[in-house]
Parts: sequence; C-alpha cells; structure tokens
Amino acid sequence: MRYEWIDEYLLSKKGVTKDYKAEWEAERFLLFDKMIAMKGGDKFAKPIITLKCLPEFGKMLRERYVHVVPGYYMNKEHWNSVYMEGDTPDDVVRRMCDMSYDLILQSLPKKKQAELLV
Repeated sequence: MRYEWIDEYLLSKKGVTKDYKAEWEAERFLLFDKMIAMKGGDKFAKPIITLKCLPEFGKMLRERYVHVVPGYYMNKEHWNSVYMEGDTPDDVVRRMCDMSYDLILQSLPKKKQAELLV
C-alpha cells in the first residue's frame, strides 16, 4: 500500500485527532468533531482514503487520475476517494489532505478557529 505517510501527515496538523468507527470499518481523522479524512475500504475491500476538495479541483483530479473517484459513501461533489494502491502522485494526495484540512478549518466557528491559533 502506498501513502504510508498519510496518518503521520494528517495527525501533524494542529487539532487533528484519529478514531476508528467500527460500523464503517474505517479510521477517521477529525478536526474537533468534523471529519477531514476517512481511511477504509470500498465495497471490494480495496483500501481508500476519502478527502474533501473544492468541487472544481476534485472534478479535475477525477478526470486526470484514474485512482481518484467520487467520494465513497460521501457527497460526490465535495468528497473524493483515492485508491491507496493506485498511482496518484504523493504531492497530489498531500495537496488533497491540505485542502481538506483547510476547508474544514474554514467551516468552523471563529471561536474554534481561534483555539487552534493559541
């Protein structure tokens, strides 16, 4: 499996925690109580990570990379899944992680955002 760095990278972001949701059989990366990423498997148990992206960026990624698909079990406009055994470049996946974190951070109330700056 590729992208062995993902857990460490996401957890290095300020305020991010990780848990396991048994009913989804997936690990979630959360900023406060909002999910920024989910690692699990598709219906064939192929490992994926699902991240939030701007709709135009996600669409471009899906057109460019065969292993980036609409978010598995998520809103298909805002979430994209990357097959962990695929060949999407690391820098693209890293950018997706950054964008997901930033989008969720921006959606938080100002008070919560300020807590992260302390």
